[in-house]
Amino acid sequence: MNNFTVNFTSAVSTNSLFQSSGLLASVRHVVHSINFLFGLPTHSYVIWLIITETGSGVASGFFNLNLSVCEIVNCLNSLFSALTYFPWLSSLTNVTYFLIGSAITGRPLFQCLICVERYLAVVHPVTFLKFKPLRYRVICCTAVWIITFGSCLCCMFTLVLLHFYIYACINSFEFLLFLFIQLFCLVAVLRALKQSGPGERGRERKEENPMKRRALHVIVITTVSMAIIYMPFTLSGFVYVLTLNADEPLSVGIICFILGGFVQPVLYLNRAGKLSCLCSPYNPQL
Repeated sequence: MNNFTVNFTSAVSTNSLFQSSGLLASVRHVVHSINFLFGLPTHSYVIWLIITETGSGVASGFFNLNLSVCEIVNCLNSLFSALTYFPWLSSLTNVTYFLIGSAITGRPLFQCLICVERYLAVVHPVTFLKFKPLRYRVICCTAVWIITFGSCLCCMFTLVLLHFYIYACINSFEFLLFLFIQLFCLVAVLRALKQSGPGERGRERKEENPMKRRALHVIVITTVSMAIIYMPFTLSGFVYVLTLNADEPLSVGIICFILGGFVQPVLYLNRAGKLSCLCSPYNPQL
């Protein structure tokens, strides 16, 4: 992804990003290395936990499983991006262009699926139970992977052909759409927490609140992390569309984007009770 940054800025400016901000380039290189060295085993461990769960463990964590697979692809992209710093490995540039689609489309789509799942569990429990079987999750994830593959092809062709204006427009509006979906789920769950459900009174309502609040915490953390991850990209995209110039904001966005990949696995490990300092019981129904 860092090669895209260099080409992106050099296409609109006489100085490359490495010349204009050597510190950011070095930090970005270090962040890519951290993402591969620590992200790959972390996401692999999450996948192993989900697969080895008994009962409905795989079904309830199926979206997390696919998100972790997507993040592993992003970790490999970080590896290839770090390797392209060496001139004799510059042929990997097109591979990084292709894998960018997994990062900018696959990750937010799976995050949206997780938020929508929590939204249905709290606001529309009957519908949630109807679509709880694994086959419906498989259908949703298959559709997401098909869309992600199309995004990978689109990113590769647009970046190879240097159509940065089209790339920036599509990505900026795409991120805003995903953020809107998550904000809708967040507001709906907040409203549900303030209202009593059918037949809920006093003690019954208090007993169900912890389940709703766990769903709320998942959505809040996912939405906030997504805003931190994607807003710098979105803003730099709009800046480029309006001024045809975006350098440091895009580098900051890349750093936030890479580090944001650790939020979801830490959240899952916490709910699974695998983090002793943040241990909390895991509820397979959510």
